[in-house]
Amino acid sequence: MTKLEKYASLLVEVGLNVQKNQRVSINASADVLPLIRLVTEKAYEKGAKDVTVKLKDDKLSQLHAENKSLEELSRVPQWIIDERMYYSDEKAAFLSITSSSPELLKGVDSEKLQAMQISAGKAFKDYSNRIQSDYHSWCVAGYPSAEWAKLVFPDKSDDEAVDALLDLIYYTMRLDEEDPVQAWKELDESLHEKVDILNDRHFHALRYEAPGTDFTMKLPEKHLWAGASSEDSNGVSFMANMPTEEVFTAPEKTGVNGYVSNTKPLSYGGNIIDGFKLTFKDGKVVDYSAERGEDVLKNLLDTDEGARYLGEVALVPDDSPISNTGTLFFNTLFDENASCHIALGSAYGFSLDGGKDMSREELSEAGLNDSITHVDFMIGSAELNIYGVDAEGRETPIFVKGNWAI
Repeated sequence: MTKLEKYASLLVEVGLNVQKNQRVSINASADVLPLIRLVTEKAYEKGAKDVTVKLKDDKLSQLHAENKSLEELSRVPQWIIDERMYYSDEKAAFLSITSSSPELLKGVDSEKLQAMQISAGKAFKDYSNRIQSDYHSWCVAGYPSAEWAKLVFPDKSDDEAVDALLDLIYYTMRLDEEDPVQAWKELDESLHEKVDILNDRHFHALRYEAPGTDFTMKLPEKHLWAGASSEDSNGVSFMANMPTEEVFTAPEKTGVNGYVSNTKPLSYGGNIIDGFKLTFKDGKVVDYSAERGEDVLKNLLDTDEGARYLGEVALVPDDSPISNTGTLFFNTLFDENASCHIALGSAYGFSLDGGKDMSREELSEAGLNDSITHVDFMIGSAELNIYGVDAEGRETPIFVKGNWAI
């Protein structure tokens, strides 16, 4: 079996955990067809009754963004929303494979970019709420396009760059292991060991300190840490992010104070944001700056009221497989699993005890942020220290110099 075949099997068996007579919905670009064909084949072998593939093309996406009017880019046809919700109602397994260049929409008017993000966020808010409460299985994975690969390996030819990035993706997916499925089971167990420790300690807050970063975030009273595998509303286990190296929860919306600086570039809306610093007061971003992409950052923060508050805090050791490659992927799925990160926007319902069964209004009342966006950015480094703070203000080191201390 080739590595690409092993990759497809891993996505079907571990990522989505496709069940007999289940529908499967795949969203990807045309660059991913070699993998998509194998995933489709293996999903049917597992008993899927229907595999629907939605393809996009990066060049067409670029042409649409450049040439459509602002009004047209602000519109999502109802039939597209209805189709997505049909598969959600059916509890389909959703697979999204990221491959686009992180700079796909570089040069497109920032007002257009914001309109696209807001219109999509509003149109698919109900679907996002279901994703964030594990209503059905879902998985996000990666596959290289030539444009993305060349950004990572600028000195290689297109074909060499794609092969090099694909080899790195295989490594992050543990496909070099003799039994990749068993390797993922062991990863799942190791991450849940950290989850259990953090849930047992039930810290009142977290305090961060590093060059350019000094802030504290409160945690909701009933917060829960999670990592690696989850269970959908039918009790079926799945892996939402592949690769993954994180454990995470949600902060209390109004409990974040201080400032934080990014440590890796953020690819957002087909543009790169870098060298940025955010200052929080009572949970809200009250000041910001960026050396690159400041207008894109502004538009992100202005998406809606919740975009200026945090919805996720995730812990990833500096000494971990993806980080140790020394590679900057310019892709959040990979870079966030090489670095501690936080996310602007909506919180996951399962970050709260009983939260999977709560409405967004109930989650908000319990202290979780709500928004039509959710954007992770990286703040981890070998210089980051994180302390767990109990209700009496006593501190316990969780991370020291970028790595686990518990």
